[in-house]
Amino acid sequence: MNGQKRLVKESLPISEPTKDHEHGKSAHPHVHSEESLRKIVNRLSRIEGHVRGIKTMVQQDSPCPDVLLQIAAVRGALDKVARIVLDEHLTECIARAAQEGNMEVELEQLKAALDRFLP
Repeated sequence: MNGQKRLVKESLPISEPTKDHEHGKSAHPHVHSEESLRKIVNRLSRIEGHVRGIKTMVQQDSPCPDVLLQIAAVRGALDKVARIVLDEHLTECIARAAQEGNMEVELEQLKAALDRFLP
């Protein structure tokens, strides 16, 4: 696919697929650049390591303020990843849907995802 690959469910094992994705009905094929996927996966790997570090801190009875500070850092890092994913979705997926004339379905999927994501 000329420098691109499909985003497969295994790439994001923690999240549950949306109703439409469960039945193979996506508004568009999820095609993102390998570089973009690599950057997101690398960030998530660093966050995963950071969370393991927090677990170790708790097991070693580290001071609560120190643990809370590290949890805040992980939250910030996750928010940054979410921002990257959202930005890419808006610039790639929504733009593609606009060109293909299926904005309504794509926007509904985005709204459903944001309803689950935002507090």
